[in-house]
Amino acid sequence: MSLTFPVINPSDGSTITELENHDSTQWMSALSDAVAAGPSWAAKTPRERSVVLTAIFEALTERAQELAEIIHLEAGKSVAEALGEVAYGAEYFRWFAEEAVRLPGRYGQSPSGIGHIAVTRAPVGPVLAITPWNFPIAMATRKIAPALAAGCPVLVKPASETPLTMVKVGEIIASVFDTFNIPQGLVSIITTTRDAELSAELMADPRLAKVTFTGSTNVGRILVRQSADRLLRTSMELGGNAAFVIDEAADLDEAVSGAIAAKLRNAGQVCIAANRFLVHESRAAEFTSKLATAMQNTPIGPVISARQRDRIAALVDEAITDGARLIIGGEVPDGSGFFYPATILADVPAQSRIVHEEIFGPVATIATFTDLAEGVAQANSTEFGLAAYGFSNNVKATQYMAEHLEAGMVGINRGAISDPAAPFGGIGQSGFGREGGTEGIEEYLSVRYLALP
Repeated sequence: MSLTFPVINPSDGSTITELENHDSTQWMSALSDAVAAGPSWAAKTPRERSVVLTAIFEALTERAQELAEIIHLEAGKSVAEALGEVAYGAEYFRWFAEEAVRLPGRYGQSPSGIGHIAVTRAPVGPVLAITPWNFPIAMATRKIAPALAAGCPVLVKPASETPLTMVKVGEIIASVFDTFNIPQGLVSIITTTRDAELSAELMADPRLAKVTFTGSTNVGRILVRQSADRLLRTSMELGGNAAFVIDEAADLDEAVSGAIAAKLRNAGQVCIAANRFLVHESRAAEFTSKLATAMQNTPIGPVISARQRDRIAALVDEAITDGARLIIGGEVPDGSGFFYPATILADVPAQSRIVHEEIFGPVATIATFTDLAEGVAQANSTEFGLAAYGFSNNVKATQYMAEHLEAGMVGINRGAISDPAAPFGGIGQSGFGREGGTEGIEEYLSVRYLALP
């Protein structure tokens, strides 16, 4: 295994830099540092932890431009889109700074009258956070912030495709820790391509208390199996295959605007991206035309790698072979970088692989339904359950979709649904546990019951 690994610019395929490829010595040392730093951090008052998290939020906000330019280089996002991610990611520190002083608990007399019940929360202990490449700051901060708020130390393993953002975030957090005389081992950033070796070794160590992972369902299954031997606490935010249901009473201009937000952010490389557009047959032709115009007029950056681009292209080619109609796009452009054009496939057969797999690219598939119940049934015909979207101006239709779309997150007449104040997570093969909201901090706390006289 090499001592370093390259970080590639997906816009042109060039090497940005080489990073040290950490091995067992470094990540086991980081775990030891976390174990040493944890008790003093857990002993701090909720207000003291809140103040530190607020300072991290302010420091990240002050360095937003610098962070956005790093994201632009290694992830291929426009600087404007990257600035949006930095603001979103920093907000988790502000949100959980406020949640740190509101840790749940209760006290009361037992109904039997034999004594009193007190329920408190305690930090679970050292956390391993494994994060993906598509949102290099936000997917990490929504793990680090609640863990710190709860009183836990954190080891962060960023994706090897986009580690530079997290390295810089680690430096910023370290500078804040210096200001408050907090041990640096409280948060460690581990840059490595040895993902399987790292997870197996750290998860086997009895000092590690929890694993939180965002990524593919296949990798999530492996980590859950590894967690079983020690019954580790886990939270898994895994793959998605979101449906976007357009009722006959929908405002199509509003639906197209929502579709662009739900489909093309980060070139479609979003776990909650809409993959399957299910449109009432009476509106399908008009929606398809409007969506094609909007997608062609929306700037799209590169996908993360040549491998990812080729996978998207293969899914599209297979769908066309299966009988789908190509409306726009569908061909890999010439030139450097890992680009794939905005693509629409209509009349996609239900058995086509692209309908059942997460696309993770700027490709929209369109199918039709005759009545809303049929459309919702199509939306629910997936093993995934991360997000779903429904559009209609009919009150009964929106209520039906809100109640019957099977997903951990449902957007009604909204294409952008992420919010630090809301619980983010899925059902089924999209995982378990929640990030953000009042629920997010519970993933890093254990419940303690005190039986009192």
